Amino acid sequence: MQIQDALKKYFNYLENVKNASVHTLRNYHLDLKYFLKNAKPDSPIFVLNENYIRNFLLVLAKEKKQRATVLRKLASLRSFFRYLQKQKEITHNPMDEIESPKVKKHIPTTLDYTQVELLLDQPNTKQYLGLRDRVMMEVLYSSGLRISELVQLNREDVDLKKRLCRVRGKGRKERLVPITKNATNWIEKYLYHLDRISDSKKHKKQKDAKAIFLNRDGMRITTRSSERSFRKYLLKAGLGLSVTPHTIRHTIATHWLENGMDLKTISILLGHSSLSTTTIYTHVSPRLKKETYDKAHPRAIQSLTE
Repeated sequence: MQIQDALKKYFNYLENVKNASVHTLRNYHLDLKYFLKNAKPDSPIFVLNENYIRNFLLVLAKEKKQRATVLRKLASLRSFFRYLQKQKEITHNPMDEIESPKVKKHIPTTLDYTQVELLLDQPNTKQYLGLRDRVMMEVLYSSGLRISELVQLNREDVDLKKRLCRVRGKGRKERLVPITKNATNWIEKYLYHLDRISDSKKHKKQKDAKAIFLNRDGMRITTRSSERSFRKYLLKAGLGLSVTPHTIRHTIATHWLENGMDLKTISILLGHSSLSTTTIYTHVSPRLKKETYDKAHPRAIQSLTE
């Protein structure tokens, strides 16, 4: 089989069998395109052997690619070669001979509740676009959604009476996520705001009737546009650029844990495929670590005696 034919079959499999998201398809496409830049499309697939892969890793090292970038590209390659082996297009998987760099454990950045309130107070809710930004923040903190999941929400996905959101996560997996009464009130205020159906100097009226969150042209807001707005409010709040929309997701997960929610429930709400992903939050909270230590250590509750 030629490389170009293998790629067509692989991406058809990802899209139609695995239901991979547009984001996943784009990343895999970019990674494989980069990997194959020195291979001819009509070359047989077996030219992509261990030596070719090791030379590719040397290129990444010379370009001083970050560890996370290398790991992602290797994950894309493992998926591709695993598919080829499963389809019996290759008898030996060359990735079996390739070791991944060790993953450096990263403890997520989180905010305390005072900082969350400070951030929520930044948008000017008297203005339509400011109201939109406040609602997005409220829903993020209420639900722990990824920013990509938030911008994809449609009107039909949110049940304001039952306070539930139907979310399409990674791999197009659906889950139901509860949201607070406060968040539903903000959503309702935004959806039925008169400026949503009228043009102004600062924005156009609604053109996309399905989407909840709209940009200034009346169409569905993008992830990138949302992140730009978020950065603006971070600077106003003096919280620094190390905080991102994903920080809100880490923050509410940590707050849930501190307030007694079990890891399994948090894992389901966040849409994690593995409970091990969720356990990182047990390392984030100093308060939780102190409480756990005091409960576990046999001498932690003993008073100092003369």
